[in-house]
Amino acid sequence: MLSVNRTAMPAVKEMIDRREELGVAVARQENGATCIDCGVHVPGSYRAGARFVEICLAGLATTAITVERVGDVPVPFLHLTVSHPALACLGSQKAGWVLKAGDYSAMASGPARALAMKPKETYRRIGYRDTSEAGILALEADTLPDEGVTGFIAEKCGIDPENLYVLVAPTRSLVGSVQISGRVVTATLHKLEEKGYDVRRISQAAGRSPIAPVKRTGIEAMGTTNDCNIYYGSVCLTAEDYDPVFATLPSRTSPDYGRPFARVLKDAGYDFLKVDSLLAFSPAEVTVNDTISGEVHRFGSLDPDVLLESFGFSRCNSPEVQAKAEHEHRQV
Repeated sequence: MLSVNRTAMPAVKEMIDRREELGVAVARQENGATCIDCGVHVPGSYRAGARFVEICLAGLATTAITVERVGDVPVPFLHLTVSHPALACLGSQKAGWVLKAGDYSAMASGPARALAMKPKETYRRIGYRDTSEAGILALEADTLPDEGVTGFIAEKCGIDPENLYVLVAPTRSLVGSVQISGRVVTATLHKLEEKGYDVRRISQAAGRSPIAPVKRTGIEAMGTTNDCNIYYGSVCLTAEDYDPVFATLPSRTSPDYGRPFARVLKDAGYDFLKVDSLLAFSPAEVTVNDTISGEVHRFGSLDPDVLLESFGFSRCNSPEVQAKAEHEHRQV
């Protein structure tokens, strides 16, 4: 059986070896744990974000970054293909561990979750447990963990701290933007999981999502990064057969659809209990290839207007206004 921590390790070693090129920093703590800063005190990079995504997906995915258009606006996009989707997405990348150690808190994802069994129900559903001596955990946090936190993580994973590798990227960072776009496939499988579908019936998956611009605050960043998947994320699944649950996957099925996610949160008084819990786990569109019948089903559609509003494009950014400004400049 594959070890998600072992299959992710080559990408971790690449990030360590190419730290300067990738814009990350690596520190070895006194307890032996390795901490890789991907955006707290360093700029990071698109390539670091791509490696971050591949590590979170246990090395079972390939990524590529391109520039495409949302409406008339050029925007960077992350593309990914995922093999062993249930294992890579739910067994590794899913942010299934709300890490709390003393005063430190973070959303934790990545291969080491399979050592700590966070959450146990997910691993029961996919029938998996890892036994690696090394663990790799990715944290969405604004600060780096100290030795007390890494020691706590190592203990929960049943490994020595010197065999622990922790990657950290704030939501409000370039790597943070890339890694959340890289969750578009995992979010879809998580929604299927929540609806009781056996995700092991998904044999292959691919996805594409815009990469959000880095915003001023963490709340803004949380909204814009999620909007990339909600309003412009595309997912293609290869499944053993058709299931009616597929029709419920696109974000348009949510009662909270139609406004930037940050505004949805604000209108709810920042009370997550008042927001459709599955909205953030919904892509804009899903295509499913039923390998039994050979049929292909498509659900949902892209919504460039809401996404560009979320990004912060206003009337002054419109092509008409820019064309007028360019004309006036030429007259001068």
